[in-house]
Amino acid sequence: MELRAYFNILRRRWWIPIVLTLLVSVLSAIQLKPWQSAPPTQFSAQLRFLIGVLPLDVADASIYDPRYFAWLTSEYLVDDFTEVVSSQLFSQQVSQRLVEQQIVIPGGAISGSAATGKQHRIISVEFTWHNEEEAVAIAHAATAELEENAEFYFYQLGTNDATITLLDGPMVAPVGPTLQEQFAFLIRLILGIVGGLGIAFLAEYLDTSIYSRAHVEELGLPILGSIPKHR
Repeated sequence: MELRAYFNILRRRWWIPIVLTLLVSVLSAIQLKPWQSAPPTQFSAQLRFLIGVLPLDVADASIYDPRYFAWLTSEYLVDDFTEVVSSQLFSQQVSQRLVEQQIVIPGGAISGSAATGKQHRIISVEFTWHNEEEAVAIAHAATAELEENAEFYFYQLGTNDATITLLDGPMVAPVGPTLQEQFAFLIRLILGIVGGLGIAFLAEYLDTSIYSRAHVEELGLPILGSIPKHR
């Protein structure tokens, strides 16, 4: 009986999911342009840095192990330094270095293309850009900024005697579209259908009209007669 009721709801309000799905498909087609053969190629420039803190000189190392606490401090420092790399201050400084090379890239675009990761004392930085030469230039500018002005950034974090060393990079490689980008149009269509069905059932729930004998019986009213639908 419930399945029949659901079928009747969809039969009355079938136009809602169809209209919403068509609207979503048209807007998605305009934005995503799925008819294009391939999306523009992106390039990823990856860097890895080692962050360390020099151990303190203590008279009695049996009570206080300076090497252990230096390693521990370095790991904590990596957590904070990832925020430095993704900050507007750092991206603006990198942008200024690129201007000196006749490459104009806004700081906001640099911070938006950057992704950071961390593992123990190692911080990884990745820049994704649409131009290979500019991706390499961004990576070199970021490396120079960190190596030449490391003391300034460490000072902002309240840490002295810290060092940053480039381990790997920049390693540049083309990046293909992600799964989300590949199935973005299909996902939007599914969401349009599901959203349309939800709106249809919500509209049925809020509707106070009477469509069948069952509705009258649910209200507890007597049925005197019914007029069959003309066919």
